[in-house]
Amino acid sequence: MIEKSSLGSGGPQVGRLGYGAMVLEGYYGASDDDEAVATIHRALDKGITLIDSADAYGNGHNEELVGRAVKGRSDAFVATKFGIVFDPSEMGSDVPTGWGFSLKINGRPEYVRRSIDASLKRLGVDAVDLWYLHYPDPNVPIEETVGAMADAVASGKVRHIGLSNMTAEQVRRAHKVHSIAAVQYEYSLWRREVESSLLPTLRELGIALVAWSPLGAGFLTGTAPSLGPTDFRQYNPRFSASNLATNTSRFAGLIKLSDEFGITPAQLALAWLLNQGNDIFPIPGTRRASRVDENAGASEVRLSVEQLMLIDQAAPPGVAEGSPLV
Repeated sequence: MIEKSSLGSGGPQVGRLGYGAMVLEGYYGASDDDEAVATIHRALDKGITLIDSADAYGNGHNEELVGRAVKGRSDAFVATKFGIVFDPSEMGSDVPTGWGFSLKINGRPEYVRRSIDASLKRLGVDAVDLWYLHYPDPNVPIEETVGAMADAVASGKVRHIGLSNMTAEQVRRAHKVHSIAAVQYEYSLWRREVESSLLPTLRELGIALVAWSPLGAGFLTGTAPSLGPTDFRQYNPRFSASNLATNTSRFAGLIKLSDEFGITPAQLALAWLLNQGNDIFPIPGTRRASRVDENAGASEVRLSVEQLMLIDQAAPPGVAEGSPLV
């Protein structure tokens, strides 16, 4: 079983490895709902208790799918996010991603209140265990958004508050309004910017880091992807033809190390993250139960100081070619 740790200072105990359900919406290839539910059940059976969703994934369908999977499961710790708006009649602020498209974000208190009620209905739960603001709204002070989220805690609709894709300064401001249990940000061997400012701030404040895309959108599994027309990664500059070739070359040493260590590339990437501290919770996603088993195996990998040094040398900060998602 997966080892548990506190999600934030004095927070709830959850499995050190979580499960990211975004992949179940076809962003990386077709997904079957029945197989998706079985995959989430496999994750829970392995002790992967933190199940991560968002109202933006599948425009609400992902929450319904997660709700179906966790129904009757007392071991599930459900996290979801709000703030990304698809309804053209809904207000919001345009936020460029750097990937050729913008997101519309709404952090207004009235939208916050409507969002939690909609998520609870789709998930089929009385309260959300961990509720994140998906992205900050540049036209709404973070204090106003978090204040409305705190009201959801006071009313019993939310147990813990989280933030996603925030700066260290935004986290500090939010934490003064209401305690933040976790901040979600991309962190892996091909994106390590959090180490410079955000992660030290979280540790100072006693906030957990939930690492999304811990396998580099699949790149760190060691399998070169063939991107279909609906594959979300076609927007990712790191997967463009020239950058993908460059990155494959630059990370070849990392793949070689996994062979030498007798583990898969995915297990190496996840084990490295788990070795960065008990306050870091990677949430790899997969559409297949067999991959859940592989990912869970990373929790049993013990990397020596020498092995960690070799990994750092093979994948130092900034080595990946291409702009990350803002």
